[in-house]
Amino acid sequence: MIERPAETQKPRAAIWLGFILMCLGMFMAILDIQVVATSLPAIQHALAISPDTMSWIQTAYLIAEIIAIPLTGWLTRVLTLRWLFVSAISLFTLASVGCAFSHGFAALIGFRLLQGFAGGTLIPAVFSAVFLLFPTRLHPIATTMAGITAVLAPTIGPVVGGWITETFSWHWLFLINVVPGVIAAAATPLLLPREKPDLAELASLDLASLALMALALASLEIALKQAPQHGWLSPFSAILFALSAAATIVFATRTLRAVHPVVELSTLDTRSFAIGCGLSFCLGVGLFGSTYLMPVFLAYVRRHDAFEIGTIMLVTGVAQLVTAPIAGALESRCDPRWLSAMGFGLFALGLGYSAFQSRTADFSEMFWPQILRGVAIMFCLLPPTRLALGALTAARVPDASGLFNLMRNLGGAIGIALIDTSLYGRTAEHAETLRERLIAGDVTAAQAIGLDVQLFTHPPAGISAATVEAYVRPMVERAAFALSVNEAWALLACAALLGLMLVPFAGRPPQQPR
Repeated sequence: MIERPAETQKPRAAIWLGFILMCLGMFMAILDIQVVATSLPAIQHALAISPDTMSWIQTAYLIAEIIAIPLTGWLTRVLTLRWLFVSAISLFTLASVGCAFSHGFAALIGFRLLQGFAGGTLIPAVFSAVFLLFPTRLHPIATTMAGITAVLAPTIGPVVGGWITETFSWHWLFLINVVPGVIAAAATPLLLPREKPDLAELASLDLASLALMALALASLEIALKQAPQHGWLSPFSAILFALSAAATIVFATRTLRAVHPVVELSTLDTRSFAIGCGLSFCLGVGLFGSTYLMPVFLAYVRRHDAFEIGTIMLVTGVAQLVTAPIAGALESRCDPRWLSAMGFGLFALGLGYSAFQSRTADFSEMFWPQILRGVAIMFCLLPPTRLALGALTAARVPDASGLFNLMRNLGGAIGIALIDTSLYGRTAEHAETLRERLIAGDVTAAQAIGLDVQLFTHPPAGISAATVEAYVRPMVERAAFALSVNEAWALLACAALLGLMLVPFAGRPPQQPR
């Protein structure tokens, strides 16, 4: 295991370059999810995949990723940070090539599973590296670099995916990973600190605990995917949730008693780390929820294509880039609790602002909410990372980083499931209410759906009811959908407020271990 560098030690340029390449690998893994999401219809058409199964292209990646994230600590102990990254980026690159040249649904799903598992280990490995490769005085700089990478990729993903889809073919969504992947895999063994792998850890691997963890996380991921459409209490969803809960309880009980645990859950005894994980969860709900909700609204209600949606969402990315160095500088000078509180307060404001957007909202109306969220996100990520991981010993950081990042991904999965529940469940109710108001002659309802008031109050003679319904129905559906989107924004704002309320429980800022 890497020892923490002495406070006076100056990292070699090679370590900085190696860390930059690690951030590049994480960026590729996070970006891959977004760029593929923008081109699912193109992949579906090319491989003749049924619409019902198309979403498994994403779900397969996410299931493998969420299983791999908490395993990163154990893999770091076995392979060392250096060889874990090399192995993960190599597998990710090879799996990307396999995805690009897949000729069928089964082959694509198989390579997506490999890609997701490799990508899942890259994310916590980078955050571990912040605290293992650099002395405390450089943590704000390294954390800022990792933070920018982690939050910028989801933001620019739609515009990159849209551009690739319109300019090239869907194969290049995966082939763009090859060149940076090869460079990172070839260079990092020469740049990162050399350690001796502990292959003896393989003999002590608790396969039963590993299987229980995989079962719990996979069941939860699938249940969250299915519940919005089929119902949270439907037999299928209920069985999956119960299976996940049972597997989690048995896994936690077994792991806490194990001499060589797969995941070091005892780290949650540290209050600052436990609260940091809670903050990471709340950030995941808002971060992944907002990057999912905006494209849905802009595509369905405003009829924008993927590239146009991406350009609108770049506002958040620019705000993040501008704010990152400020957040990094303040992090080393201010109490992380105050910075975290400011971040989640601004995040709640930016999310809540969008809950009042109109049906015709576009770039200008979405500009300031995006600015608020972009500024807030950096303060919701960097100080909580320091709060969670900064006081842990080097031996505990890899496992802790896995749990910390797992909570952000779980928050995103649950947030998206809640959003879909709102969209699927509430849109029909809003549409029925609007329809009843229109039948009653409510002029404000006509204005709400964008129907010309003059046309509504003085309809042309001789037009059949069927023609009127065919004309009005799409307008009602889009207006109802916009109302459901606003309710989903309010739901995300509540998650950010929950993060704000968690901050005081973190206690005094932790002291850096020697």
